[in-house]
Amino acid sequence: MSASTAAGGGKPSRSSSAIVADTTIGYHILRIDGYSGTKGTPTAEFHKSHTFTIGGHRWFIRCYPNGVNPVAKDYISFYLVLDQSVDKESHSSSGYAMFTERKNLEKSEHLKDDSFVVRCDIMIINNIYAKELAEATTPAFISVPPSDLSNGADVVFEVGSQTFAAHRCALAARSPVFRAELFGTMKESVTSTVVRIDDMEAQVFKALLYFMYTDSLPKAKKEDEEEDVMFQHLLVAADKYNLERLKLICEDKLCKYIDVGTVATILALTEQHHCHGLKKACFDFLSSPTNLRAVVVTDGFKHLKRSCPAIMDELILMLANLVQ
Repeated sequence: MSASTAAGGGKPSRSSSAIVADTTIGYHILRIDGYSGTKGTPTAEFHKSHTFTIGGHRWFIRCYPNGVNPVAKDYISFYLVLDQSVDKESHSSSGYAMFTERKNLEKSEHLKDDSFVVRCDIMIINNIYAKELAEATTPAFISVPPSDLSNGADVVFEVGSQTFAAHRCALAARSPVFRAELFGTMKESVTSTVVRIDDMEAQVFKALLYFMYTDSLPKAKKEDEEEDVMFQHLLVAADKYNLERLKLICEDKLCKYIDVGTVATILALTEQHHCHGLKKACFDFLSSPTNLRAVVVTDGFKHLKRSCPAIMDELILMLANLVQ
């Protein structure tokens, strides 16, 4: 503190920053069935899991039933392997030579019906950067812990290259489709903890989960210039999982994006997913002769005529009513 600052009694300037590690977290569950049959595997030989994806990288797990080397011959070794090329100075695998001693496993409750399960948690550090924080305030007397929302998660969704942990009961309570998939006749298997979704982008599924847990939409990023496309994809997801409130929210949001360039695409969406309110908004826009003339020459309108002929019949009827 300088003498002038102390004498003047003015408040010192304050600032703060943080070093942030941007991470991706996921896990893979490996079940060893027929454990007794693996005991004949020679030391240093391994069995390999299926390849899986976390954080945009391919991985697999090596299991050495009689150790990775002679020193570990009384132990089971597990190693996580990155299934792609790495820098010469880096290693493509990491693990535990003495993960568990066989005799201890055989006496434990973890070995049931000649089977046991290992879960491998992976944290990938994507980037580490400095972040400026809001003006420093009086030191906090209460330390608020990070969110524990993922605690107790019992299902993992793989979407693209990302994974999302969730709770079956929470999803089933919000969506009858999830209820059938996770608890009903549609479920893949009783013990399945990983569900693969191939017909949806990761950011759309993330927004879907956010809504199911909070009943609200995530805040849009300022740099996101394709917010209307996101709402179109999210509407399709809401219809798939029978989330009527989310579907109506997306319809309402898309009403604000109706223009000459988007109206044909949005109309096709309303026909495929039965969005009556959004369809009325599109027809209201097309009721203007100026808008209609501009739209009919677009590629989107030509595609609409081929893919949704029923829409054209409704549009002609609307125009006929306007002329009368």
